[in-house]
Amino acid sequence: MKTKQLGNSDLEVSVVGVGCMMFGSMCDQETTTSIINTALDEGVNFFDTANIYGAPPGTSEQFVGKALGDRRKDIILTTKFGAGSGGRGGSVEGGGTRDYIMSCIEKSLQDLGTDYVDLYQYHFPDTDTPAEETLRALEDLVQQGKTRYIGCSNMTGAQLQEANDAADAAGTSKYVSAQNWYSLLTRGIEDDLVPVAEKANVSIIPYFPLESGLLTGKYRKGQADPEGSRLAKWGGAFKTDEKMDQVEALIAYAESIGRSMLDLAMAGLTNRSFVGSVIAGVTKPEQIRSNVAAGNVELTDEQLAEIDRICK
Repeated sequence: MKTKQLGNSDLEVSVVGVGCMMFGSMCDQETTTSIINTALDEGVNFFDTANIYGAPPGTSEQFVGKALGDRRKDIILTTKFGAGSGGRGGSVEGGGTRDYIMSCIEKSLQDLGTDYVDLYQYHFPDTDTPAEETLRALEDLVQQGKTRYIGCSNMTGAQLQEANDAADAAGTSKYVSAQNWYSLLTRGIEDDLVPVAEKANVSIIPYFPLESGLLTGKYRKGQADPEGSRLAKWGGAFKTDEKMDQVEALIAYAESIGRSMLDLAMAGLTNRSFVGSVIAGVTKPEQIRSNVAAGNVELTDEQLAEIDRICK
């Protein structure tokens, strides 16, 4: 498994990570443990969860902690704070305040069964709380050894710049990563967030890289979604006529160069210099093996350009 340095940190992350959102909801402890064992066998070292994942919230962290056990020291573990219920409602009220952050880290560390995380991520920005207050609280966690580095998620380019300026003024640690929705089909951050991140050496951590399965190749235009699939349940923003037209074009191009749709979807991100680790939610061990194989694919500049032409 190829690795990359995450932003300005000394963390070397596998270019394919494990998104742990399904653990504790769609995956029980046994399945979670099997997935994590497979990931470790495949050379994956980056595991991304959040305090709201699972049913009830926190179950994902508990399952991950139990599955890792003594191997926790061998991996890069990240969790998040500051999201509303289910992560779909944006920030929670007061999610960037010092008191909230301090209570969240203690609960997450307890649930994960560890005394530190490698990366603590601000899940959704709380626009009512000054960036400096949030950063000072996170700096205290760094100084206390409860997190090695800090990251952000779902920020715009302007919000990341504001945070960088606030960190400079306050003399605190800066975010080393920015986790946002990014795939071959959802690319708005390329014109907004990415330029700011590249200038500050902040790595992008894409979530929804497979568009909830749309970019695996098993969904075709004019055909019914597989019964019980995540896309059949969620659909919505993932499955639009425009995206389905792009999917069909990508499938045709993948076949023309002897690659799979999954190869293009994963390698089309891992081959970009500003991307750190690509996290896809998984529910089966075999999905990890497929994602790792696809993420290790090397695409030429010409192939990336053709993918961009199709998708832009």
